Amino acid sequence: MTDAATIYALASAPGRAGVALVRVSGPRAGDALSALAGSLPAPRMAAVRTLRQADLEIDQALVLWFPGPHSFTGENVAEFHIHGGRAVRESLFAALESLGARPARPGEFSRRAVEHGRLDLTRAEAIADLVEAETPAQLAQALRQYDGALASLYEGWRGRLVAGLAHAEAAIDFSDDGVGGEEFATARAAVTQIIAEIQAHLEDGRRGEALREGLRIAIIGPPNAGKSSLINALAQREAAIVSDIAGTTRDVIELRLNLGGYLVHVADTAGLREADDAIEAEGVRRALAKARESDLVLLLVDGTAPYTDQFPAKPDLVISNKSDLPGFQKRDGLALSLKSGEGLSRLIETLSAMVAERLETKGETPALTRPRHREALGEALASLRHGLDAPADQPELFAEDLRLALRAVGRILGRVDVEELLDVVFRDFCIGK
Repeated sequence: MTDAATIYALASAPGRAGVALVRVSGPRAGDALSALAGSLPAPRMAAVRTLRQADLEIDQALVLWFPGPHSFTGENVAEFHIHGGRAVRESLFAALESLGARPARPGEFSRRAVEHGRLDLTRAEAIADLVEAETPAQLAQALRQYDGALASLYEGWRGRLVAGLAHAEAAIDFSDDGVGGEEFATARAAVTQIIAEIQAHLEDGRRGEALREGLRIAIIGPPNAGKSSLINALAQREAAIVSDIAGTTRDVIELRLNLGGYLVHVADTAGLREADDAIEAEGVRRALAKARESDLVLLLVDGTAPYTDQFPAKPDLVISNKSDLPGFQKRDGLALSLKSGEGLSRLIETLSAMVAERLETKGETPALTRPRHREALGEALASLRHGLDAPADQPELFAEDLRLALRAVGRILGRVDVEELLDVVFRDFCIGK
């Protein structure tokens, strides 16, 4: 558990602004609000107050009071909506520290909400995803998780595992009464169904994780095909150096783009050919490595040059450039001219559709969004499968595996002793959340 200190933090963006929000949580939050504002406003009712400490006037602010446990953290919470200048913020911070509060650590507000039962860990993680969301698709996924879609799914499995464990315990406790075999069979049937559901959830092509982190796209091809021009066209700015000199791109250049409402990481790579020197050879090696680790590979070729399909990486889409030049030949895939822009809109539409196909969630089941969820569910799955191998005359072995699976699922939700896990989950949160 976190300490019982009263904490404060800037909950709005840093820097100068019209309004800044400072949040205070802990046992002395009410005392601090009363001391600075003169008195406590009615709970959950905004009030305009002049903030003072001794003879120093800090600001005229909008203040709110949320007595625990009916607050975000489950503790007493005060909010100060002040003017966003640095001097105002620093004066309020100094006053709060003099009244016994300390600066919050990253994620400490959300962590306290989890520890007081106001949030489960999946919803707390969704808050971080909401703050970091760059595209509509990321926002939609984060909102669905914050609304409890993942928590409901995992809590449902957890509840059914608890029931299965109860049947297994009954098989142990009442075996002398002739009910053990039936109870054991009921528990095994329930576990078999849960295994199938968890397996289907895990076999999602990592859609949720890729949507949250961004889909990786690599552009490969021979030198002077126009790879750097293509990435500049997608970015709508001069992000990569364009030159007629072969081998200009020696390293991987990566950009973050919003493509059709999805976050993608597009990588421009060195031209694939027999290298003339060690540096270019390293660039080719990195290009091939980037292609192997990417979710989509685009092969860009010069449509006026002799074509070969002898490339080490199998592309998802072939694009023939320089359709505006004499001698251009139409090949499989798409044709375009990066010089004139002809065909670029069609390429963007095609690529957006491919990204959407990779990332759209199928059906009503919410997508798995984090590696720690995948790891915990993998452990639960292994335990449940091991439990099914337990002999019918040894239900205690089956019950132990159910306990291990329950603990693994509980770690996702924060339903077990997870002090070390909480440190990992919240260390990358922004201050004030």
